[in-house]
Amino acid sequence: MTGPTDPAAPTALSAPPTPAAQEPEGTAPLPAPGDADAESRTRRIRGIRRALTAVAVLAAGVIATAALNSGSRHGYLDPRTTDPFGSHAVAELLKERGVTTRVVTTAREAADAAGPRTTLLVTDPDRLGATQRGVIRSAIDLSGGRTVLLAPSSHSLTDLSPGAHTAGDADTEHPDPGCTLPAATSAGRADTGGGLRYRTTLPGATACYPSSGDPTLLVLPTGPTGGDTVLLGSETILLNESLADEGNASLALQLLGSRPNLVWYLPSLADSDPDTAPSDEDKSLLDLVPAGWSWALLQLFVAAALAALWRARRLGPLVTEKLPVAIRASEATEGRARLYRKADARDRAATVLRAATRERLAALVGVPHTQAHDPAALAPAVSARLTGEPRDVTALLFGTTPSDDAALVALADHLDALEREVRTS
Repeated sequence: MTGPTDPAAPTALSAPPTPAAQEPEGTAPLPAPGDADAESRTRRIRGIRRALTAVAVLAAGVIATAALNSGSRHGYLDPRTTDPFGSHAVAELLKERGVTTRVVTTAREAADAAGPRTTLLVTDPDRLGATQRGVIRSAIDLSGGRTVLLAPSSHSLTDLSPGAHTAGDADTEHPDPGCTLPAATSAGRADTGGGLRYRTTLPGATACYPSSGDPTLLVLPTGPTGGDTVLLGSETILLNESLADEGNASLALQLLGSRPNLVWYLPSLADSDPDTAPSDEDKSLLDLVPAGWSWALLQLFVAAALAALWRARRLGPLVTEKLPVAIRASEATEGRARLYRKADARDRAATVLRAATRERLAALVGVPHTQAHDPAALAPAVSARLTGEPRDVTALLFGTTPSDDAALVALADHLDALEREVRTS
């Protein structure tokens, strides 16, 4: 052995020996400790780059998803939305017929805009709190115009239309008008049967589009002002994706276009009832997460999986092959030592060092090659060749793994000194 920092003996070569690869016995020195620090920094930088790459891929996925969903930024039944579940198409048709559409998001705005020349459309009556229902009910009684309630249940009918109640779900997809209401007779069959059915005992009510005997569209007179209230059991006729089906467009235009002004009321979180809205203390973590988080999480998971497949190593079976060129033994040894250092494989390096030293010492002290790795056979023979202070040869040749790089270098020094002393004895 020549260098005190040698991590491996020539027996660690992975290529079969060739004449050009033979050198006098010896090994290449380990890189200096400063080089180890530089390589450690390089590994950290590479790890940071990989993490940043993964974050960039995830961010790109989120941005792409947001871009794809940008067309539906308003939401369900919104007259400004052009996706299948918006209502932009019916708003445009109403505009062509001279009907002005105004979107509001609070009950007070809706009530203030109501009047005899106005149709008030409430897209989600069940979302209103008691205060908002009271405001809308006052507007219904005093405005003298038309109010259209989309799929109201008994929860909201109690305040908004006390004389009516629900009769269960409709089971007819495209019912016939079954009434004399001009809007229904001219429209013909329509998609009103996918929601609720209603019943009423109020005089003067007009029941249309029956399903199992109960109407899915109910028109009720409203007080002495000459207005009316329309209960529509399903919102399907207003959606972009179904407006062209059956008589949906005709029925929607006549129900919403009977007055020159249309107030489209989309209840919002800002309009929630302070007496019934949950406080921040009552909300769970999931209540604070925006809607659609589960789909976003799934998309992030898919993006992370794709990034992992892209960056992962392709491991296959080990293949042995002859080197295409002759490599110096010192270069191959130094390359293997660097691989050990990069992997922090001090155990493998120490094992190779000790095994190579044991084989050379066995040849020097006359121990058979088959017993070179037997402590009981090799240690006494080596100790007998040593002079000076007693040393624990067994611990040196068959000991534990060094705890750090300094201990590994010290082990190489001691093995080198032991072999040198045996050679010169």
